[in-house]
Amino acid sequence: MNRFPKEHKLCGQLRIAQLYKEGQRFTAWPLRVTFQEITNNQSPITNQILVWAPKSLFKKAVKRNHLRRLMREAYRLHQDLLGEKHYEIAFNYMDKDPQSFAVIEKAICKALKKIAES
Repeated sequence: MNRFPKEHKLCGQLRIAQLYKEGQRFTAWPLRVTFQEITNNQSPITNQILVWAPKSLFKKAVKRNHLRRLMREAYRLHQDLLGEKHYEIAFNYMDKDPQSFAVIEKAICKALKKIAES
């Protein structure tokens, strides 16, 4: 069973470009987080996220995929911290070294709490 369905994934070049252009940014090390609240006139009814680990830092696809998997799982476990509002969120991994799940989970929790407060 897929626990991270398609409707939770942020996709589409225009929507991603709009998020990076108009969204708010902050850092929760080792992540850079960009987010914006989804208004009622936009179509998605759930939070949508984008997870990214750069090829410039991790040449092997296996490492990039592992980091993305860790970020998605940490988000899935703690998405209830966002409350009733709906957001588009991009998590960009910035550290040169791969971190453990505990470090990534702590950063995701910190980021989600900060987003919910804004």
